[in-house]
This record gives sequence, structure tokens and C-alpha cells, in this order.
Amino acid sequence: MSYLVFRLERRIRAHLDDALARHGVTTTEYMALSELRTRDGVSSAELARIAFVTPQAMNLVIRDLERRRLIRRDPHPDGGRVLCARLTPEGVSVLEKCDGSLDDIESGMLARIDDATRATLADGLTVCARALRPDAY
Repeated sequence: MSYLVFRLERRIRAHLDDALARHGVTTTEYMALSELRTRDGVSSAELARIAFVTPQAMNLVIRDLERRRLIRRDPHPDGGRVLCARLTPEGVSVLEKCDGSLDDIESGMLARIDDATRATLADGLTVCARALRPDAY
């Protein structure tokens, strides 16, 4: 079963990489932008943990997104050196276009699966993901 999940992840990733490239965004950038949509003001270190990349790699991603004006960084309210990233209107626009591409990939992937099976699949994958969280043991 794990091998099937791995194969599916690789195929989704290949389609996602291609689709996002058409919008000028990498998969890691998309993950960062998506997280900022749900959690405004996240630090680079937090984004790195979520995206499964090193803090150094995420710093490069964040700098590029900021240079392209898709995000802005503000000082943390508690002071210090931490900067909080936030989506800009341009970032929201790019993210919405990327979301549409992701929806198309998912629709194609699930086209031959009925609604009940989709729900069962989603529930099963959620249970599996939760079982493998570091805090699950």
C-alpha cells in the first residue's frame, strides 16, 4: 500500500510542478503561499517545517517571493529579528490561479471515482496521515 501512495504522490507532484511552473511558481513557493493564506504572519522557520525544507532553503524561497511582491515581511509584534510573512494582493491573485490548476489535477485524478468512494478515500488517507504524525506514538 505504501508503494501505491508513493507512486501517486510522485505523479501528483510531477503534474503539480508543471502546472505551477506555468504560473511562475514552484511547489515549495505554492506551499508557502497557501500556508500564508490560512496563517497570516508566519515566520520563515515555521514555513520551512510545514514545507519539509531547511530554514535556509525557505529563506531563499521567502526572499524570492518578497522580491516578486507576492508577499511582504513585517517585524514580529514582540520585536527581535523575526519577520512575519504576509500575502500581498498580487500573491493572492497568483495563489488563486495556482489553486485552479490544482483543482484541475485533482478533478482528473478523481474523475472515475464516485462520491462515496472519494469520501472513503479521503477518510482513509486522513486516518493514515494522523497515525504517522510524530506525536501519535
